Amino acid sequence: MSLSSEYLLEPEGRRWTSAQIAGVLLLVGIVLFAWLGPLLMNADPARQQLARFLEAPSLAHPLGYDQLGRDMLARLVHGTRLSLSLAVVSVLSAAIPGVLIGLLAAWCGGWIERVLAAFADAVLALPGLLLVLLLAAFSPGGFWPLYVGISLALWVEYFRVVRAASRILLASPQVEASRLLGFGPGYIVRRHLLPALLPRLFTLMRFGLAGAVLAMSALGFVGVGLQPPTPELGVMMIELLPYYREAPWLLGAPVGVLTLTLLGLLLLSPQKGQA
Repeated sequence: MSLSSEYLLEPEGRRWTSAQIAGVLLLVGIVLFAWLGPLLMNADPARQQLARFLEAPSLAHPLGYDQLGRDMLARLVHGTRLSLSLAVVSVLSAAIPGVLIGLLAAWCGGWIERVLAAFADAVLALPGLLLVLLLAAFSPGGFWPLYVGISLALWVEYFRVVRAASRILLASPQVEASRLLGFGPGYIVRRHLLPALLPRLFTLMRFGLAGAVLAMSALGFVGVGLQPPTPELGVMMIELLPYYREAPWLLGAPVGVLTLTLLGLLLLSPQKGQA
């Protein structure tokens, strides 16, 4: 990824577009659905009632029951919360070390920067999916292969952006003046680097969340991620796929939540040149 200094350092616009407002509303609605849903409903997402096989939606159960007689709305609420939680944890676990290592490389320079950049390039050369598959071989169906694999695949982007932007910022007159006045690294990072880096980091995190949610759902769909009966969006989709003709609303529920989540994150991201 080649980023110009103008892209790295230009200020973010402060005016919200209608698309960004729509994205915020979508995400707020999904988060409220995922975190408040379990508090407002008593249905157990794992409870099976085989007599209610593919029962149609009703007022009491708006999404009906799945192929094992489980309340679909309860499973969708818990699945959405699980998918979002895993994505947030993975992105934060990638962003924090990526930012710190990027700052270290830019500040130290020399052989330290070259070694860290070479390590990042080596990680980037390994496809994230392959990394998850390798980890899954040691812990099939578990949370840790997804968490570690996605985090390792994402941290490089934070490292590269922070390193490139910090090198430009460290050569600016403001930073040179701070150094001459005797201010240490902590002050320079807080006063000069972070204010310029944060807008770009937030943009990276929005795209990272979208990628993590999609990756976890895709891995669950192909059977590499979390396994049934865990209520996760990808797992729910692969479980319900054989019944899409008899009960299309069941498959449409997790697909719809995933689509709206990705749409909200993408709408929230600012466009290049936004004033």
